Amino acid sequence: MYKVAIDTVVGATNVHINNIAFDSRKIELNDVFVAISGTIADGHGFIETAVNNGALVVVCEHMPEQRVNGVTYIEVEDSKIALAIMASNFYHNPSENLKLVGVTGTNGKTTIATLLYQLFKGAGYKVGLLSTVKVLIDDKAYKATHTTPDSLSINAYLSMMNEEGVEYCFMEVSSHGIHQKRTEGLHFVGGVFTNLSHDHLDYHATFAEYRDVKKSFFDNLPKTAFALVNVDDKNGEVMLQNTKAQKQTYGLKNYADYRGQILENQFTGLLLKINDNEVWSRLIGDFNASNLLAIYGVAELLGLEKDETLRLISGLESVSGRFQYLISDSKITAIVDYAHTPDALKNVLETINSIRTKNEDVITVVGCGGNRDKTKRPKMGHIASALSTKVVFTSDNPRNEVAEVIIEDIEKGVEPINFKKTMSIVDRRQAIKTACQLAQPNDIILIAGKGHETYQEIKGERFDFNDFEIVKDYLKQLEK
Repeated sequence: MYKVAIDTVVGATNVHINNIAFDSRKIELNDVFVAISGTIADGHGFIETAVNNGALVVVCEHMPEQRVNGVTYIEVEDSKIALAIMASNFYHNPSENLKLVGVTGTNGKTTIATLLYQLFKGAGYKVGLLSTVKVLIDDKAYKATHTTPDSLSINAYLSMMNEEGVEYCFMEVSSHGIHQKRTEGLHFVGGVFTNLSHDHLDYHATFAEYRDVKKSFFDNLPKTAFALVNVDDKNGEVMLQNTKAQKQTYGLKNYADYRGQILENQFTGLLLKINDNEVWSRLIGDFNASNLLAIYGVAELLGLEKDETLRLISGLESVSGRFQYLISDSKITAIVDYAHTPDALKNVLETINSIRTKNEDVITVVGCGGNRDKTKRPKMGHIASALSTKVVFTSDNPRNEVAEVIIEDIEKGVEPINFKKTMSIVDRRQAIKTACQLAQPNDIILIAGKGHETYQEIKGERFDFNDFEIVKDYLKQLEK
């Protein structure tokens, strides 16, 4: 059992509680309310509401001046850590009853975690998945709301996995989740680092802070765990500097424990050499070759037989919204990808350009999210216009920003030589339609940024929107 460092207790020290919550609206009779200092609201301002709703215990970082008799107040240094450890203990430390592997990095988290879920399911195990796209408890699916859920939800899901007899769980670990202490109190048997590039600087003050938050995940791994990092990224070795875990590496360009070489790269898949073994995969591109190295490494480190792992890798299918493609009857290839960072967009476009014959156009539809890191916008514009034949700048999830202003920020990165390649259409549906109208047989359309998302968020509202279904429908209409 993990323990919380307590500064002060006012009230009874031996009470029976029903549940834990950090949202005062969810408090019921005899619950514990944990006051969290959030980025939007401070839970300390809702202590009185929580008590009025029936809270028997309040956990906080500073004592309220007005206290109610019969309620226990517990002062701690960090209520986020307290919540995470309390959640783990409340659910009987479920992470210790399965093998939990965390995957962190800017790009590739969802793909690696999801494909590991597929692989271990294929090997006959009961498996769990905590990802951006969805939560899976063996065959049961639950809708995901965050890349890394809050600590109460994480432990509730892990407890459900225990009940279902799940043996392995693969979990995306975001920088937000680490920074907000949502993974405290969890027992990981391994961690994977993919890469680090420009992202989330709306949240983290600097790139160094963003990197160091990722690094802290590996710093806290136990010596019984493994730390598997991508040494093709210069930050891979940084992640290993202070870890007590078993150090393992993978890479396509540098010497590593799990070395890869791409032998063939096509739109139908790739032939990859892993150490001395060749394997064909339906996945596409250098970035997926790197992901497959990580998957192979995790499988071996968790004890799967090499031949079985290679067989299962050849059957893995691409993750929704990650280089998800279709080829129309008129031979137009449409690719939908979640690439929403400069590095991810560059990877996808370089992959397309390395496979195509150069006799066809690459038409890219791309935007940037509102209320997020603004500094990456011109970089996205520069990459899209430099690596595409034609570009349609459009809205992504503008949220509470003006879409036209976001697009203007993106356009600032376009070099004069590439101006003629670009156009701007604010309405994303119309932008996709225009790309389809511009495309000729054998051309390639890339729709980047939203991937698996089935909505568009504008002015606080979410509207149904699915890039893949929309481009599929428009290509069918044009062929009638």
